[in-house]
Amino acid sequence: MTLHDTHLLALWLMAAQGALGAFDTLLHHEGTEALPRTPGAARELRIHALRSSLYAPLFIGLSCWAWHGAWAWVLLAVFGVEIVLTLWDFVVEDRTRLLPATERITHTVLAINAGAFIALLALTARGWAAQPTALAWQPHGLLSAWLALCGVGVGLSALRDGWAAHRLARRARHAAPGRVHFGTQPQHVLVTGGTGFVGQTLVRQLLADGHAVTVLTRRPKAAAWQFDGAVRCVANLQDIPAATPVQVVINLAGARILGWRWTARRRATLLQSRAGLTQRLVAWMAAQPPARRPWLLLSGSAIGYYGVQPLGDATSLDESAPPQPLFMSALCQRWEAAAAQAAPLGVQVALLRLGFVLGQQGSLPLMLLPVQLGLGGPLGDGRQWLSWVHVQDVVRAIAHVWTQAEKPPSAAAPTNVQAWNLTAPEPLSQTDFTRCAAQVLRRPFWLPTPAAPVRALLGEQVDLLLQGQRVLPERLLASGFAFAYPNARAALLDLCR
Repeated sequence: MTLHDTHLLALWLMAAQGALGAFDTLLHHEGTEALPRTPGAARELRIHALRSSLYAPLFIGLSCWAWHGAWAWVLLAVFGVEIVLTLWDFVVEDRTRLLPATERITHTVLAINAGAFIALLALTARGWAAQPTALAWQPHGLLSAWLALCGVGVGLSALRDGWAAHRLARRARHAAPGRVHFGTQPQHVLVTGGTGFVGQTLVRQLLADGHAVTVLTRRPKAAAWQFDGAVRCVANLQDIPAATPVQVVINLAGARILGWRWTARRRATLLQSRAGLTQRLVAWMAAQPPARRPWLLLSGSAIGYYGVQPLGDATSLDESAPPQPLFMSALCQRWEAAAAQAAPLGVQVALLRLGFVLGQQGSLPLMLLPVQLGLGGPLGDGRQWLSWVHVQDVVRAIAHVWTQAEKPPSAAAPTNVQAWNLTAPEPLSQTDFTRCAAQVLRRPFWLPTPAAPVRALLGEQVDLLLQGQRVLPERLLASGFAFAYPNARAALLDLCR
């Protein structure tokens, strides 16, 4: 094989590396793992930014030039640094998270492919080193164009990862929500949905408050990585040791509501992940000896229980408002009815009807993306109500409900089952909320999104976005709860600073 053939083969392998790297970044780092929004991912993102800042000039430089003389030695030195960064990245990943199977496979293929083109380019560099120092013009048509495009993409990825690492590190230094106190004494708490957006925040606060936590999850090994081995992670309720009875259950599990259309199969999945799991929880409680049963079940629900409100209707919905004959409302009713079956067992039941939860994870980053791009504006009519709540206030509200449940029964709480709206006291119209986000992010607010294409894409679930409901946390306020983020501007300033 000639020097030219070796070089050309290396470039084709680099082209494949660019495609695989884009796949890995979009599917895993930005998608399933959401690294730019994951607490604790700052170090991994810094490594990614450093590697990408090396790969960007390599892709662009090798796309159309041969690196002769001293430049060949520069190329070899860059390869050495890249190998060290790759090994460091492997170590950090192993210490901080459990990679899904697709990401492990992709990384293995990337490593093998990188080793192949680095070896070929090292062989090429030996021949280049004997020539006078210069960057010799050597284009390769469409292959060069693709490599240059990969270089630009990798460069943008370096900026993205570097900025995300900076934001995560800054937030870790300055975010100080303070310790949240759950009840008056340490308890053994079982959490379902503990690896989700709200669940992660809740579990960390429970640990900080001195409670023992067990997380029920389909991926116990990944969850153990996520919480640094500080929680017991089980895949089945029967795996919880009888020697350590659970005293409080916090049930937050459930498949994502928004996204896939509500086909019959999707509806069945949503029902099973909520009502079905809750029924299994209650059956497990019933199987425990009465003296060892949990005394409190804090069971998640949603303000979708109330259905939707007509545009222009400013009626406030409190915990006594009735449901509607809609799928989302029926889903919440069955979810809550399953939880209420724990009451005859002597378990206090609190039904937590969550609004749209704002946080670094969850749906807010996707919702703010058009605003960040300068394309923010009303969605549909724009008058639909958005009942939101900051994730820290969700955790604080759960702690408050727990503390209220410890008090002796009174005329204000005559039954073992109570519903609590977990929403901020100042709901906004979708237009006002998005305009507030645009002001916080210093972006224009001008481009409306018509309702028709959104409805065509999402089907029935679009009513949650285009109609909404104006829900107030009457029971929380009446019991003395004080919101840390009572208005949207304060919440968005905290999350977008």
